[in-house]
Amino acid sequence: MMAAERGSARNTLAAYAADLADFARFCARAGVALEAASTEDLRAYLRAVHAAGLSPRTAARRLSSLRQFHLFLLREGLRPDDPTAALERPKPGRRLPKVLSEQEVENLLEAARRLPGEEGVRAGALLELLYATGLRVSELVTLPRSAIRPGAETILVRGKGGRERLVPLGGTAREAVEAWLARPAARGERGPSARYLFPSRSRAGHLTRQGFAALLKKVAVAAGLDPARVSPHVLRHAFATHLLARGADLRSLQAMLGHADIATTEIYTHLEAGRASRAVAQHHPLARRRNPSFRSG
Repeated sequence: MMAAERGSARNTLAAYAADLADFARFCARAGVALEAASTEDLRAYLRAVHAAGLSPRTAARRLSSLRQFHLFLLREGLRPDDPTAALERPKPGRRLPKVLSEQEVENLLEAARRLPGEEGVRAGALLELLYATGLRVSELVTLPRSAIRPGAETILVRGKGGRERLVPLGGTAREAVEAWLARPAARGERGPSARYLFPSRSRAGHLTRQGFAALLKKVAVAAGLDPARVSPHVLRHAFATHLLARGADLRSLQAMLGHADIATTEIYTHLEAGRASRAVAQHHPLARRRNPSFRSG
């Protein structure tokens, strides 16, 4: 249902499958049929999740999976009630994104370009493209070769749920990608991998998320950064926070990141609290009245 009717992304389907498999194991140990679990069985499972030390965010996702599953059973007539209706939703809190400074990102880009041979050209293209566009890592590694058109200022990205969006592409990133496309490793692939911008001998035919994450750790070490601080998602955060710091508006950022709900994008605004305070101090009429020496312009 989630795949056919909702068009859920592959990673979403995998997460839900893992959550339900974990609940199925719990039910099997308790001697309860999966489709017959009661509200108390569900509460016992969530207590076990908490006792196992899993985060509130993970517990919230597990509950979301269970809600969707039991709602499906109810709608399909496979059970007469929804045992999750009486459960309280855990409050996961909001994790603030990890942030790299602009200089640290520049150090990463330089370190990528310094890697020898084709590895450096590929690493430079990957990191320049990720930082220039804020793509999700799954979107980055599965980009088709046709996504980058000579001289184009945007790329077409297929994101979560198959939704498409246009993302601006800066000149530096475009040049890095074009340099990669000129290399034999990018042009010499045949078969399924020939369609991808970053081909690989993996089963999927493209560079895997794990492969890119490992490359990024290697680049972080070369740049003198703690590799624990650096991940593909951290570079996506850097793209967003650095754009906001330089004046981008939230709606434009939402469109570029591919967020369905602007509330997801708003998590980045905490990083600009100081900037907002300075703006009020400089431009608000009351601030000017209390500070006669202030001069506009």
